[in-house]
Amino acid sequence: MRCILSFADETIRAEWDRLNASGRGEDKELVSMLNRAFDALEENCQAGVYIQKKKIPKYYTKKYGELPNLWKYNLNNSWRLVYFITGAGGEPLSVVLEWMNHKEYERRFGYA
Repeated sequence: MRCILSFADETIRAEWDRLNASGRGEDKELVSMLNRAFDALEENCQAGVYIQKKKIPKYYTKKYGELPNLWKYNLNNSWRLVYFITGAGGEPLSVVLEWMNHKEYERRFGYA
């Protein structure tokens, strides 16, 4: 199922723009991983791992309201991309909420 990709807000868009403009090696590596993930999500919005409703952190519902679903995409062993899927004019839309390292992910989801 092909999808349109979008960012949840201007903060995440600005972070994406900052990463793209950065010349730092670790930023370039993260951009490369994110580009691969974005391509995969545009090809199939369900390419990630579904997160059960009861496991959606309150952080997201406080910031964005009630989410219809939540997914994570493993960028590699140490980075995660978090997004949800919704509809836009009949086409599925993958909305990127954030990406974070594994330690931040564990903290956000209450695993650490």
